[in-house]
Amino acid sequence: MDNFYTKIAELQSKGQDLIIVTVTEKEGMSPSDVGKKMIVTRDGQSFGTIGGGSIEHFAIEKCKDLFKSRLSLSEKYVLMDKEVKVASDEIKLNMACGGKATLFYEFVGPKQYVYIFGAGHCGAALSKLLRPLNFYVTVIDDRKEVMDKLDDSPNKKELVSFAKYVEDNASKLNNSFIVVASPSHTYDYEILDKVFELGIKPKYFGMLCSKKKIADYLKKLTSKYGKVDLSNFYSPIGLATGGDSPEEVAISIASEILSVHYQKNVDGSHMRDHLPNKYF
Repeated sequence: MDNFYTKIAELQSKGQDLIIVTVTEKEGMSPSDVGKKMIVTRDGQSFGTIGGGSIEHFAIEKCKDLFKSRLSLSEKYVLMDKEVKVASDEIKLNMACGGKATLFYEFVGPKQYVYIFGAGHCGAALSKLLRPLNFYVTVIDDRKEVMDKLDDSPNKKELVSFAKYVEDNASKLNNSFIVVASPSHTYDYEILDKVFELGIKPKYFGMLCSKKKIADYLKKLTSKYGKVDLSNFYSPIGLATGGDSPEEVAISIASEILSVHYQKNVDGSHMRDHLPNKYF
């Protein structure tokens, strides 16, 4: 068991997400004894065992879906190879054991990977808010003097141009949370254009921008790419909490990020809901 926890520490030191699968209950015959554990990594590798067989194979496949949601959950399985009535909270697996087993899937890793383009006042304030909330925060900016002023709140600092970072990290940005708080409208559109050009599909794409500017950007975007999917695009960014200081704006953005991560329905509270003509 010591090697099991050593493996967890090793994976975490490399910044890798993982899911710990633990047998928490057993009824009747089952290869899955209470307390058995297995680690599953994002690429499908497993360490340890929860008893083998179909239930272990199913658990590994289940983890692939859970890496997308980044959430933990518990499920009960009925291990039967014949037709049998199961409860609404149970899942039947084709095994001859005849018993039941409950597995707890514990996601271990940050809530989400957040990429903040712009290390200015709002970007810096947002970074300070998100880091203690267990988001993995990367701040990108090519202004050395601004980056030097940034404290240690981001997990990573990238001193590089915005467009180059998008080009070099397209795969990382898929399914991530992107916040654009750049110092220039030119950079804003450059990032937006590059994301759509490369076909990047973030879970959340928020842009700190005026209503007029976002209308201009989207007109240019649709004329270049035709109809685009803007369902995960949030601009003006944030929830309508009020306030215009960098810290208040950061709270608004962080609140929106949390609502998207936890899939909370706050329709009408997003700043984008207040546009005269919705674009999504």
